[in-house]
Amino acid sequence: MYEKIESYEAEMVACRKDLHRHPELAFEEERTSDVVAQKLASWGIEVHRGLAKTGVVGCLKVGNSKASIGVRADMDALPILEANTFEHRSTREGVMHACGHDGHTTMLLCAAKYLAETQQFDGTVIFIFQPAEENLGGGKVMVEQGLFEQFPVDAVYGMHNWPGMDVGKFGMRDGVAMAAFDSFEITVTGVGAHAAKPEAGVDAIVVGSQIVSALQSIVARNIAPLDNAVISVTQFHGGDAWNVLPETVTLRGCARSLVSEVQAQIESAMERVIAGVCQAYGARHALDYHHGYPVTVNSVRETDVARSVTAELVGEKNVDPQIPPTMGSEDFGFMLQERPGSYIVLGNGDSHGLHNPHYEFNDAALTLGAKYWAHLVETQLRV
Repeated sequence: MYEKIESYEAEMVACRKDLHRHPELAFEEERTSDVVAQKLASWGIEVHRGLAKTGVVGCLKVGNSKASIGVRADMDALPILEANTFEHRSTREGVMHACGHDGHTTMLLCAAKYLAETQQFDGTVIFIFQPAEENLGGGKVMVEQGLFEQFPVDAVYGMHNWPGMDVGKFGMRDGVAMAAFDSFEITVTGVGAHAAKPEAGVDAIVVGSQIVSALQSIVARNIAPLDNAVISVTQFHGGDAWNVLPETVTLRGCARSLVSEVQAQIESAMERVIAGVCQAYGARHALDYHHGYPVTVNSVRETDVARSVTAELVGEKNVDPQIPPTMGSEDFGFMLQERPGSYIVLGNGDSHGLHNPHYEFNDAALTLGAKYWAHLVETQLRV
């Protein structure tokens, strides 16, 4: 099935490696957007640019049906110093494709080429190449700037590679699939002092350390055990000298939850805990809490469509229809708040994990991902 897509493999690998060599951060995907737009246009696909600054949307209409489908890939890289030494490693210091968006973009481009050449469907395909998935919510920006008003779709689909899952396998689940994601910054202000005379000050480092521990009580004692959540302090900054107790420390991190109601209650619980600890030690605080990505919720019908399509490609035994939800987050959730759809995963084999400086997208998965997009479109927009 889809031998034509297999014939593109060398071209796909070259494209993926080129994108890997030239990673770009959120809302800075100028070169990547140019590559995507030029390729789509060369295949006769109508190209639109400018949504979310560097976003690219391709529109391909065949036949007379009013049915439409949206298929999305993300384009941005991460601020990580690549540790790989292969020839196509990043040429940009401190920036790399450590999440496989180079592969995601390539797979959707390959499917677009195939669909433009064969045109074995009746309806409209909207190819969504989204910037800034990592932390900055490019999906939300595209929606807010009128993505689905300008390009109406009946349903929208996304896909991510999955390290640890064999190449040739797919996974999905209906309902809650990925967690909500919020970020926070806590500033603790004490009274600076000489390290030899701690009694003369209020030690902001001690107070901050107590806050790190106390925040864990929110998940352990304020949230129902079956309502998954996690609060992680990932940064702790304070002090510049060996013998000085700093007056101020800054803590940063993120909170994740699989229940929307829990996402809403974490901020107030954090404020209460932080205020209590600071009051006990005589320090002051400020909490800057940013509500980020929503829970990613797959609709039942569209997830069943994805299951059926993947099973036809690789067989039922290679499709897990109810993989466990993950505490990872995705701004594709914003698109799913506007349209029904499903976000699935495909195996990346025994690779390093996502966001790891040694990570590499597995090129053996490229043609299979492209086949999924093509088969999904041809199934949903059947002639």
